[in-house]
Amino acid sequence: MADLVLQGRPVVRGVAQGEALISPEPLSFWGGYDFTTGEITDRRHPLSGQNAGGKVLGVPFSRGSSTTTAVLLEAIRAGTAPAAILITEDDSFFALAAIVAREMYDYRLPIIALTPADYARLATGDCIRITEEGSVIVTKE
Repeated sequence: MADLVLQGRPVVRGVAQGEALISPEPLSFWGGYDFTTGEITDRRHPLSGQNAGGKVLGVPFSRGSSTTTAVLLEAIRAGTAPAAILITEDDSFFALAAIVAREMYDYRLPIIALTPADYARLATGDCIRITEEGSVIVTKE
């Protein structure tokens, strides 16, 4: 099957690849993500119990507290963060964590915004590559 290439808008530039973990629901990292393991712990979230560490996490946006930034930053430091985050609208909490991680740890966490229509084409299990320019290259399983 041919790859699907979607053009995203880089909120924070970087390159990454990994298995997709995609949800139609937003996620709060505060109380919803265990930075020591990478597990999504919000028991009401569709991805509850899944491990996002090293995967390309797709959530439309973060939900709730600005502490999402701190939890994501701790996950980056612990090596349990997603490889990249795909969103459908600007998200300052995710972006701030990625920017601080770049400055403090020389770590690049791409945050890429897709249109809602393109985001809807993604599915958990897809293999995703992200380029510096914001291209999202999807290989369907």
